[in-house]
Amino acid sequence: MTNLYIPRTTKTPDIFFDLEMGNFEIKGRSIPENSVDFYSQVMQWLDEYEINPSNTTNLSVKLEYFNTSSSKCLIDIFRRLEKLHNISTQVEVHWYYETEDDDMRESGEDFRDLVRMPVILHEIANDISEQIS
Repeated sequence: MTNLYIPRTTKTPDIFFDLEMGNFEIKGRSIPENSVDFYSQVMQWLDEYEINPSNTTNLSVKLEYFNTSSSKCLIDIFRRLEKLHNISTQVEVHWYYETEDDDMRESGEDFRDLVRMPVILHEIANDISEQIS
């Protein structure tokens, strides 16, 4: 098993999952034509990761925007991580949102309410796209 890297496009986020460190990052914009197809590689990778995960796993989500179908895929990712958290490893999700972006803050709150693992919200005072570059 190797690290997972999917480079960003105008419609899909940059995804980097570091196997050894257990640091995962999703950043950018998630509006793919077919979210299930786009995220299938991530789901397969997480299924393999579950066999021998790091002691700690941290997912940072820095999205400027995502569509409804991406939301469903994100919850699938969170559910896989929740399973790890309940079985064998410490998992935290770090959800980043801009100060003025109530929708993204509320989305983070909604995700936090749907899973039984730490989902920590981080407010970014400046443009999240600066954090993404």
